Amino acid sequence: MKNMAKLLPILLSFYVMGFVDMVGVSTSYVKQDFSLSDTLANLLPMLVFLWFAVCSLPAGMLTGKIGRKKTVLLSTVVTFVAMLLPIIHYSYAVILLSFACLGIGNTILQVSLNPLLASIVNPSKLTSMLSLGTFIKAIASMGSPLILGFAVSLTGKWQWIFPIYSGITLLSAVWLWATPFEETIVETKRHSFVSIIALLKNSFLLQCFLAIVLSVGFEIGLMTAVPTFLFERFEMPLEQGGMGCSLYYLARMSGTFIGSIVLAKISPFRFIRWNLLAALLSFVTFVVSPNTTGCLVSLFLLGLCCANIFPIMFSAALQHSPENTDNLSALMIMGIAGGAVLPMIMGAVADMSNQTVSLIVPFLALVYIYYVAISQKDICKR
Repeated sequence: MKNMAKLLPILLSFYVMGFVDMVGVSTSYVKQDFSLSDTLANLLPMLVFLWFAVCSLPAGMLTGKIGRKKTVLLSTVVTFVAMLLPIIHYSYAVILLSFACLGIGNTILQVSLNPLLASIVNPSKLTSMLSLGTFIKAIASMGSPLILGFAVSLTGKWQWIFPIYSGITLLSAVWLWATPFEETIVETKRHSFVSIIALLKNSFLLQCFLAIVLSVGFEIGLMTAVPTFLFERFEMPLEQGGMGCSLYYLARMSGTFIGSIVLAKISPFRFIRWNLLAALLSFVTFVVSPNTTGCLVSLFLLGLCCANIFPIMFSAALQHSPENTDNLSALMIMGIAGGAVLPMIMGAVADMSNQTVSLIVPFLALVYIYYVAISQKDICKR
């Protein structure tokens, strides 16, 4: 590939992007360490993903002013600080601050990295390459529960994940800094809150945005619930329940790898329509399965089928209005704030009933995303 030297540090940055998914499985450990209720424990995902609502549009405007590469580098600095804080001191207040910084850094990274990738690939290959980036991100997501479980079994402390992630973040920053990118920075009046929000007047872009909101909320909510759900249903210890999250992320990683190949050849919306139908069936099987084997197999199939929702919706939005790439990237990434909303709703439902009942929330989110996929018939014909 012509731009392989530029692609490799970008792909490592996608790996750093996956660090944000540690919040799902680590919530169970923080809840246990500080004896928190489900509602208080689910404040952790909210603190991470709330920043996608607050910082996405400013990050998009910043990208337009200083360039995509510099904005990505800024995000790695913030992420490095987030990883450093719990190493210095471990307390509930420090974890809250660390996860807040993680959310801010990840927001800036996702807003700027996707357009940076788009600037070096052929537009016809963008969906496929975004799936490849999501595949790399999924490797990190899958690794988080494994590293956490290994750290607990070896030392009794899950916090050992932070030194590892801080080192990888530093390597990513240095590699990207040393890689030259040609960027033309054009600051125009289009980079404003009003102009970016106004893009949602387009019904197609609005549906893509809502699909991203719900897809991220679905995944983070599910990963937050899985360890506790498995404990309630089958009395599985949290450490083993966290492996269920790894299984899901393994499936998602496999799904994005398959997607990076298949989506280069067929219509993205036709592909995702059938995947989502299978995902709905897998979700129901996951909840009602009478044994752990059926439950975990269903969870794997669910991750496989949901793997390409984000890259397909994100790419569809960018290709719908390519002249607004930076603004649309900021807008769509703002939708990741769904990762803050749905877990909070699930936590409140779980406190009033149990973790199984709370899974109704992500199921309804998946139903709406399926509706979006089947309603875009003109896109499916591409």
